[in-house]
Amino acid sequence: MSRAATDRRNRKVGLLALVLAASMLALGFASAPLYRLFCQVTGFGGTTQRATEAQAAQVSAGSEMISVRFDGNVERGMPWSFRPERSTDTVNLGARDLAIYIARNNSDRPITGMATFNVEPEQTGRYFNKIQCFCFTEQTLQPGEEVRMPVIFYVDPEIAKDENAKDVQQITLSYTFHEAKKPAS
Repeated sequence: MSRAATDRRNRKVGLLALVLAASMLALGFASAPLYRLFCQVTGFGGTTQRATEAQAAQVSAGSEMISVRFDGNVERGMPWSFRPERSTDTVNLGARDLAIYIARNNSDRPITGMATFNVEPEQTGRYFNKIQCFCFTEQTLQPGEEVRMPVIFYVDPEIAKDENAKDVQQITLSYTFHEAKKPAS
């Protein structure tokens, strides 16, 4: 094989390796948003769905009931108290319901927090729809301030048709507040 042919072949392999490396790097950056999108679409990992008022108005409430348990936590070291106003509620499938969580800043400084959430059992995430939630934005509480935070939600009646979820009798909606990361100065 001639030197020119070997050089062309080496350039081709080098270019292919460069394209492969760039593709892997791009996939690495895209993996978190793609995973988040996958979880939102499928309810995987207990990810709840987000619904608008208009979408919720399209859902007919049924006579079947389900129990919803509410749970509230804060990350270790965060000086907040955070709990649901009531620990359980029984709701009609498809009917909108309101849950209230209470947060209090027990420190002597303002603290901004952000809530992460999930539902259990995991297979119910695709049917648990939040219309309004404090978890969509950061919450800043002043020293000693206590606030009531509403969550408006419904459980899609389609859950009763899902072979993996139809026998679920209770869904747990759990939130954990984390102190928001401070922006770099």
